[in-house]
Amino acid sequence: MRRDLPREECGIFGCRILNEEPAAPVIVNGLIMLQHRGQDSAGVATYDGRFHIHKDVGLTTQVFTPDKVNRLTGPLGIGHVRYSTTGMPSVQDAQPFFASYPRRGIAFAHNGNLVNLIELRRLLLRQGWSLLSRCDGEVLMGVLATALETYRDLQQALERVSTQVEGAYSAVFISGEGELVAIRDPHGFRPLSYGRSDEGAYAASESVAIQVFSTKQIDDVEPGTAVRVDREGNIEIVRFAKSNPRFCMFEFVYFSRPESVVMNRCVYDVRIKLGEMLAKYHDVNVDVIVPVPDTARPAAEGYSRVTGIPTREGLMKNRYIGRTFIMPPTADRSFSVRMKLTPVPSVIRGKRVLLIDDSIVRGTTMRQIVQLLKSAGAKEVHVRITCPPIIGPCFYGIDISRHEELAAHGRTVEEICKMIGADSLVYQRIDDLVSAIGLPREKLCLACLTHEYPTDRAAAIAERMRSVSGFRERYWEAEI
Repeated sequence: MRRDLPREECGIFGCRILNEEPAAPVIVNGLIMLQHRGQDSAGVATYDGRFHIHKDVGLTTQVFTPDKVNRLTGPLGIGHVRYSTTGMPSVQDAQPFFASYPRRGIAFAHNGNLVNLIELRRLLLRQGWSLLSRCDGEVLMGVLATALETYRDLQQALERVSTQVEGAYSAVFISGEGELVAIRDPHGFRPLSYGRSDEGAYAASESVAIQVFSTKQIDDVEPGTAVRVDREGNIEIVRFAKSNPRFCMFEFVYFSRPESVVMNRCVYDVRIKLGEMLAKYHDVNVDVIVPVPDTARPAAEGYSRVTGIPTREGLMKNRYIGRTFIMPPTADRSFSVRMKLTPVPSVIRGKRVLLIDDSIVRGTTMRQIVQLLKSAGAKEVHVRITCPPIIGPCFYGIDISRHEELAAHGRTVEEICKMIGADSLVYQRIDDLVSAIGLPREKLCLACLTHEYPTDRAAAIAERMRSVSGFRERYWEAEI
């Protein structure tokens, strides 16, 4: 089942373990901590004088049996979990990717999205690259490998990459020279952290994946910066481009785990604040606050603190269903929601329910949840959303590709409320979202809420898509 929410494309992890202990078990555990960022495929690459790579379709625990982990020898490695945005999940599109040059070979894993993918792909093909996947991660690896082969020096190579690539890239790679490198684009769209413990050095999409290894300190990889770890575990900071932060607000609203620390802010605390901000506009008589599990729970707590209305677990999530399951032949589309979310009758029946969720993208799942609560006996269902209306596509790593698929595109709040069957609907305001996050507005990417894209090509593609009636192409297929 695909829930009607924005989807993050990837999670990445890398480590250099000291004393020549194997890295693979550490990487697999790190990927399990990042499983929420991608459930379609998982992969690990390690190095012990030779590269060893295993990747496949499925969850991390399905792909990496103890026997598979034991075959991935070496104290240096990276890992990746992926959510596929095009077609069915496939081994060809799973990461890490590998190139036999430069630096005696590199294995590479990427989280983000390249806006100028088509041009870069054509460039690599002209240069003789054989591209085996549909992923921009493989293209980014090719651009990086070419720059490293040309310049040799890491800083100069990354400077070259930053001038060629438009888009979001948080990435990790290991090389045959025994190094681990974590890279974050100049805008820092996607998160990337690094840390050090007595046992080794680590890099990951979220701090929580590093925290479990008793690290002494965890920091963000700054935008426009790379963190290089050598064979001895020494950390070097390499600045390759001017920092111009435009951090994705959805990391706080939905993507990141609540215990993660992003941009020096605890995600859980931000979500509490989002609920408190939303409660400023409370104007209905209700009996109970019910969050849609799991990410809306802190916001429900914050809303309850302000209003005094009790919050209850009125929807229970079935945690043993993956993204796909067998649908009965006669089942309608709401069956998938009923399989995953079950109302608690004693909490719902006869009550006026205030339902809190983090976002509405297409609106289909929210409509089904509202119907589910009313079928369970709710007298009224009032919906409150901690994210403002999503009105435009994302070009920087979220699977929101077309205006036409968005509930808020061309509709008023009243029309959306009617569409989802709620008794009332209130969205978060953008200024309150910014206030809850606690970062200056100019350091956040709010493009999907405002149509103000921080990079030129993305802005041009979005404008074309908005102006052409019935635009059906995915943005990376659009030619300008």
